[in-house]
Amino acid sequence: MSNQITNILIVGVGGQGILLASEILSEAAMLAGFDVKKSEIHGMSQRGGSVVSHVRYGSEVFSPIVPEGEGDILFGFELMETVRSLPLLRPGGTVVANDLQISPPSVLMGLETYPERLSDRIKDRFADFLMVDGQKMAAEAGNAKAANTVLLGAVSKRLSITEEFWMNALEKMVPAKALVVNKLAFKLGRECL
Repeated sequence: MSNQITNILIVGVGGQGILLASEILSEAAMLAGFDVKKSEIHGMSQRGGSVVSHVRYGSEVFSPIVPEGEGDILFGFELMETVRSLPLLRPGGTVVANDLQISPPSVLMGLETYPERLSDRIKDRFADFLMVDGQKMAAEAGNAKAANTVLLGAVSKRLSITEEFWMNALEKMVPAKALVVNKLAFKLGRECL
């Protein structure tokens, strides 16, 4: 096991399953034998506000917060939140983003417009960028609400944690009635290139 710490940021808006995704990620890393630290920042998350989860793992981790500019992977559930969090990534970092736009209240009230070409902004700054249609793939798995698990599957291919630990973490963290759908959603996400 390497002494290097892997820094992962999970961002989106309240209600997207970000906290469950960070729990599953943390559990999979612990099962793989890593020391794990996790922290969440909720900005009015019950009302669709920003949610940022920091997950760090390695042989020994002292702080749960990813220092600005040191994130290895930015795992975005919503495009504007993903772009907003790009400064947290290190140069050459990885971005896995859900192809989803959720308009904030200011856009819904007509006070602002949703920014255009967000995926182009990400591509211009980070060569390792994967866009995933999480809702569509989750619907194929049987429940569009499992988009967070599709995205976890896509991110899992970029981490040093074997599929066995991911499956064990899903079994431990996901309610039994949703497990079959979530395992399929995870596998579909893993197939994303």
